[in-house]
Amino acid sequence: MNVGIVGRVVALLLLFMTLPSHAVVEIHEFDSEVTRQRYLSFVEELRCPKCQNQNLAGSDSPIAEDLRRELRRLLADERSDTEIVDFMVQRYGEYVLYKPKLQRNTMILWGLPLLLLAGALICVLVLVRHRRSAVTKQSDAPLNHQQQQRLDDLLAQAESRKDSIQKK
Repeated sequence: MNVGIVGRVVALLLLFMTLPSHAVVEIHEFDSEVTRQRYLSFVEELRCPKCQNQNLAGSDSPIAEDLRRELRRLLADERSDTEIVDFMVQRYGEYVLYKPKLQRNTMILWGLPLLLLAGALICVLVLVRHRRSAVTKQSDAPLNHQQQQRLDDLLAQAESRKDSIQKK
């Protein structure tokens, strides 16, 4: 029975050790180092249309593979960065960009963080003013008879303690 468990554990370890060998690794030759760097930049900046929040470099989906192939073709045709981005946006929409352009339909996307920050600052200012006014109203109000008596008692106790400490 003990040998069976050991055999299963060894089989599972061998299985897990072979999993990385099935990962997709793309190797491509580029005409120049500049083209390779542009390719790497694009696959990091462009988002996979199928995957959520995953760039082309990290996605193994078929559409990401197609986009990478198309990107290599566009780079081989010596297209400019603007032409490549425009082609991708035209074909797959603004979703393919991690940083969408500032347009009418993306104003909320770009403006919402600023509006939230401004709202938070206004809330903080209102709370600070409210607390300051509450403190000043409290400090300006005269003490009633009970409060004055309590204050006098505390001061007298503190004075008697001070005197007893000095005598020692």
